Amino acid sequence: MHTDIIAHGWVARFPDRWRPYLLLARLDRPIGAWLLFLPGLWGILLARTSPLESLRLIVLFGIGSVVMRSAGCVVNDLWDRDIDRKVARTAGRPLASGALQARHALLFLALLLAIGLAILLQLNPLSQVLGVASLVLVGLYPLAKRVTWWPQLVMGFTFGYGAPLGFTAAAGRVDAAWAAIYLAAILWDLGFDTIYAHQDREDDALIGVRSTARLFGDRTRPFLAACYVATMAALALAGWLAGLGPWFYLALILPAALLARQVAMLDIDDPALCLRLFRANREVGLAVGLAILAGWL
Repeated sequence: MHTDIIAHGWVARFPDRWRPYLLLARLDRPIGAWLLFLPGLWGILLARTSPLESLRLIVLFGIGSVVMRSAGCVVNDLWDRDIDRKVARTAGRPLASGALQARHALLFLALLLAIGLAILLQLNPLSQVLGVASLVLVGLYPLAKRVTWWPQLVMGFTFGYGAPLGFTAAAGRVDAAWAAIYLAAILWDLGFDTIYAHQDREDDALIGVRSTARLFGDRTRPFLAACYVATMAALALAGWLAGLGPWFYLALILPAALLARQVAMLDIDDPALCLRLFRANREVGLAVGLAILAGWL
């Protein structure tokens, strides 16, 4: 049975009563925290504040990404526990399997949100307002698959939110570069989450869950290519608006090549490959961060 739950490894070293919480938070699979953090890294670097302030924000966003990704997973699993029981990949999740009850998850969620609030209070007032507003997206994203064929786009707005938040935290303003880097993050997320959704395409069809994977099916490759081309265009626009130098555009060749590789390798009927391609986006995000740094040289 295909599953992305990793109950062995370092998670297995913790006491039995802790493990369901670690699995609920997806701490066995840090790729989600990486993909939440990386747009924030882009925004911080694009704003070009002082090195010490950039480092402080990167640390805060790193911790915050782990915490808020965990909170998002708890909200998602509370909404989806009945659906998850019917999908092979997710049937072993703590709420779906009965390892945790909803009241346990709600207490855990309250703790995570308290930590997230403590981190948010370390940012400037404008960023605090934007951070609170993001909770609307966190709460609504799990519902999207029930009402639209585009839940991956809603996910893009949610996971990509770190880009404008990071920019505002570093620059203290909202401008055209802010909008362009957010657009790039949304399009990138739309592409890689469509790849991810192909793992559940058949089960989703049986239970009536919608996704861009089901919507595009065999036409996913050209759709994915369009998403990634638009991502690179939005990144180039963000760099131009922020005044990045020519090294930025040259360095964008690396993430562009990594994204092209995903398009070329995609096999929507191979769930394990889809998961590997999805995880490969950590390297893409890091390469974009390096390109932004190169643009300030």
